[in-house]
Amino acid sequence: MNKNKNAHAELSKQVLDVLLSLNSERYFNQRLLSENTGYSLGTINKSLKFLNEYGYIDEDVNLTAKAKNFIKKCKPQRAVILAAGFGMRMVPINTSFPKAMLEVKGEVLIERQIRQLIEAGIKDISVVVGFMKESFDYLVDKYGVNIIYNNCYSTKNNIYSVNIVSDKLKNCYIVPCDLWCEFNPFNKYELYSWYMVTDSADENSTVRVNRKNELVNHNADSNGNRMIGISYLLADEANMLSEKLAALLSDGRHNESFWEEALLNLDRMYVYARVVPDAQVKEINTYEQLRELDSDSGHLKNDAIGVITKTFKCKPNDIKDITVMKKGMTNRSFIFTVNNQKYIMRIPGEGTDQLINREQEAAVFRAISKYGFCDDPIYINPQNGYKITKYLEGARTCNPENEDDLKKCMALLKSFHDSRIRVNHYFDIFGQIDFYESLWNGNPSVFRDYEETKANVLSLISIIDSIDKDYCLTHIDAVPDNFLFYKPLDSECELLQLTDWEYSGMQDPHVDIAMFCIYCLFDKNKCDHVIDVYFDGKCDVKTRGKIYCYIASCGLLWSNWCEYKRQLGVEFGEYIIRQYRYAKEFYRYAKELL
Repeated sequence: MNKNKNAHAELSKQVLDVLLSLNSERYFNQRLLSENTGYSLGTINKSLKFLNEYGYIDEDVNLTAKAKNFIKKCKPQRAVILAAGFGMRMVPINTSFPKAMLEVKGEVLIERQIRQLIEAGIKDISVVVGFMKESFDYLVDKYGVNIIYNNCYSTKNNIYSVNIVSDKLKNCYIVPCDLWCEFNPFNKYELYSWYMVTDSADENSTVRVNRKNELVNHNADSNGNRMIGISYLLADEANMLSEKLAALLSDGRHNESFWEEALLNLDRMYVYARVVPDAQVKEINTYEQLRELDSDSGHLKNDAIGVITKTFKCKPNDIKDITVMKKGMTNRSFIFTVNNQKYIMRIPGEGTDQLINREQEAAVFRAISKYGFCDDPIYINPQNGYKITKYLEGARTCNPENEDDLKKCMALLKSFHDSRIRVNHYFDIFGQIDFYESLWNGNPSVFRDYEETKANVLSLISIIDSIDKDYCLTHIDAVPDNFLFYKPLDSECELLQLTDWEYSGMQDPHVDIAMFCIYCLFDKNKCDHVIDVYFDGKCDVKTRGKIYCYIASCGLLWSNWCEYKRQLGVEFGEYIIRQYRYAKEFYRYAKELL
């Protein structure tokens, strides 16, 4: 082990563990020290000799002033609890509160951690929050903790949370909020920096413990030790971590990284391993992990699980393999298994109740049920938007850069439009632009020239109205991610479905072409190519210009939608800027063409 890793460079980890044991209990004999530390009698004897030679203990194995000063210097002083994230994998639980607030065995998870820290003498406790930050305010009055807000929690991983508290990391515990420890993992005294792993193998771990108790990168063909995330840092390692965090975050490439990446120096961490029994530390990242740890937790009884049990006439324990899907722009969905069959359940996202009329969505499914454009929902609730559909095994979404995929998707879209399906509600693009703007609660747009851009887009209404249109049921959200290619079990042929009909209504079907283009973030040449594929190269100038108008209008529509979601703490990065650019650029293209 590199000697620079310890406050007193001459001391190895084994020697430090023996010194820590001597500080905790009165010395009786080497055998008792061996039992307390887990080291052999030979190692104990060598360590005692070393401590005596360097002046840490006297001939009677009493701690010297040098030892006491060293122990005092290394004593834990503070802790940081990381609790900013969404906890997306906790679906269907985490849509309503942060996972730090889960009740486990009669205790709120984060409160258990705070009490364990206080029992170890730690009073300076900071909690880094983000998602539903208001939920943590009561902890200030109840336990005297500090609340630190991470305003980038929706776009950056916990590496950013640790970075914003980099001035607090000396003699500090770093604690993820999703851990339940059977024992108290915190101590009144620590003598070296460490990172906690368990004695269990984990294929997802990036490190393993070697014979020197170092945490080294492991071979891709083998498993590492399960990484827990609790760590203790002395001043030297805290300074190294702070510098590494700043370096990693300087260019934006590590925004999605875990903070542990900053503990690595070449092929190993610059802190020791602290190995604990796997059974004594539980990470609660999923509904099933909570159920396994505490089957009586009140958080297991939520309405989404109730819907599944009623729909399939099963018990909660029959619901298995719950896996969150990639976070959608409107909803949170998860896969689950009942009776060896996979299904998808959709749970509407933040503020969705103001954006989507679920009764109209149900009416769309009734209208399209006999046409085969998608499977009928197994369950749909017109009031809250919960929906269960069959999972398409091996399905893939459209790759808009693949010409064959593009042609098949445009052919399906045209077939849908040619069916001329009708419902009793319309999708009003310009009405929705104003509606989303009204949800900003009087706040101005983030774009300084918004009023000018909006006026330009609204001036396109007269052009659109002057061109003939044949209204029918239009998907509105016909983006590449909603075209699903799949192979049925009894077929070698790849079939295609169109999913997610939340925004569907009566409209000019050519709006769907515009929506496809702007979601792909296509430039003008690629947009023209999509139009040509849909019309088989026979699109007249007026229709093309009309689609340009729709691209501009829908760009402003989704830009306004993003601004509303932004106020709810949901960020879409480049997407909002690109949508706003469509509003400006395709306004000019439409005016030039028409």
